[in-house]
Amino acid sequence: MISSDVRTRFLMAAFLLAGVIVFFRLFTWQVLQSDVLAAAARSQHQTSTTLQAKRGSILASDGFPLIASRESFLVWTNNSRIKEKEIVADKLSTLFIAHEKIEESSDSGKIREQLAKDEKDRIKKLLERQNAYWVPIKHKVSKEIKEQIENLNISGIGFDPQESMEYPEGTMAARMLGFVGKDSAGQDKGYFGLEGFYDLTLSGSRGAWDWEKDAFGNPIVLGESLKVGAMDGMDLKTTIDRTVQFITEKHLIEGINKYDAVSGLAVVIDPRDGSILASASIPSYDPSRFSTYKSEDYIDPVVGEAFEPGSIFKVLVMAAALDAGVVDPDNKCDTCSGPRKIAEYTISTGTGEYHPDSTPADIIRNSDNVGMIWVSEKMGIDKFYDYITRFGIGQPTGVDLQGETNPPLRPKKEWRPIDLATASFGQGVAVTPMQMVRAVSVLANGGKLPTPRVVDKVVSQDLEEAVRYPSPVQVISPKAVRQITDMMTSAVDSRSDMWIKPKQIKVAGKTGTAQVPIAGHYDPEKTIASFIGFAPADNPKFVMIVSLKDPKAAPFASQTAAPLWFSIANDLFPYLKIMPR
Repeated sequence: MISSDVRTRFLMAAFLLAGVIVFFRLFTWQVLQSDVLAAAARSQHQTSTTLQAKRGSILASDGFPLIASRESFLVWTNNSRIKEKEIVADKLSTLFIAHEKIEESSDSGKIREQLAKDEKDRIKKLLERQNAYWVPIKHKVSKEIKEQIENLNISGIGFDPQESMEYPEGTMAARMLGFVGKDSAGQDKGYFGLEGFYDLTLSGSRGAWDWEKDAFGNPIVLGESLKVGAMDGMDLKTTIDRTVQFITEKHLIEGINKYDAVSGLAVVIDPRDGSILASASIPSYDPSRFSTYKSEDYIDPVVGEAFEPGSIFKVLVMAAALDAGVVDPDNKCDTCSGPRKIAEYTISTGTGEYHPDSTPADIIRNSDNVGMIWVSEKMGIDKFYDYITRFGIGQPTGVDLQGETNPPLRPKKEWRPIDLATASFGQGVAVTPMQMVRAVSVLANGGKLPTPRVVDKVVSQDLEEAVRYPSPVQVISPKAVRQITDMMTSAVDSRSDMWIKPKQIKVAGKTGTAQVPIAGHYDPEKTIASFIGFAPADNPKFVMIVSLKDPKAAPFASQTAAPLWFSIANDLFPYLKIMPR
């Protein structure tokens, strides 16, 4: 028989255990799960909705929208009210596909027919979901399509307002602008280019509206409510000149076709402050249909891809040597009579011709690799490395575009004489086109290195604020700039039979034909042909680089990239009021 003392102890232990359990449960509810339980309680008598902010527009320099938000709608269905699902799916798919952009071709009819069939199957599957009272059918449908659907008088179809982006200039500057997609939470987000870089500025901030509801979920008229308004995104006013952009893209497309190139790019920049007037890369993509393209199509090669610049790099090396005082315009090369042997390597000129006693101007004019080795050896690795980093090589440009890459320079302590030699004529060193056009802007800007920029001002209803960028930094002397400019204009004039240039407009420029490095060696057949220059040479209004990848019509830049550069420039001269004198 259990004694009363044992029973008392047992009961005390039981009460103590029960107390601990109760305490633990209360602690869990009131402390550990308080937020969850409070939210659940609120959900029984409160509801809320998110208030979307209007996304800002991206404007050209004249204020015309390149990207603007527009009213659109989500189409949804209450499947319990949809009777003839096959017929409804057919009508909706026909409407949706009729407004799809399909490139015209001999097969476009069949393509549209197949798309309509696939779209009908997709919608039919959604309509066949049982007990589904809100099924999203199509996102970001235009007001025009919404009205056409309403005219069908189909019971069970509803619409929720959404926002989508429109592109008044179509695919113009698509890779520079970027696009708006969805993030992991299903919210709109900018990707690549300006959309990605300025996403927070453009997107603004969402608001919220909370109110009390009754047992049936209806708002209580006299109940408490709290509304925090959304803050719309701000507009970006850019430096992009629509006319310059149009001219650049038009000629670039023509040049790629004419010279049978795989791709091409062109950038036009104002060297005085780094304003980008135009930036084009072809092929591109349609930002209104970005999801139909491969992810690699979104990358802008102007900032996102590196290449070995080849001979266009020579003007930077020569300018550095002139500024350092290791050569002057009257010096003559004493090692230019034949190929140069460095360690186990033998380096020759691209043409097989040699020019003994060449001056620096001769070396630039003849694009002489052996002569450039002579120049680089005068500088030595320390000075050479110091100057090319001053020109911004191996460093981000600071351009306000998402997706910029920065090909690194090999550490200076790892450089050997052969590295110095090959870098002097633009091999063994990698740059982006934006880095290259920025560096040559130094030669067009009195020796100052600017920061490339696309956005000039941030604009809202009651605010217009200029975006601040670092001031240009002096990296070489005005004297060295004048000397290299004279050499570059002489080089252009000496080859004027290769391209059409208005008389009495001085252009400073340089061609470059670079081999494509693959798997530790150079492709013997593929090249990248480039021309970089500025005009007018004595008071530059623009610097432009044109680059063609693997032009099969002719491998040399003097026969492809340079004529294309001048075809663009000849249309820019009158527009930018650059007149013969």
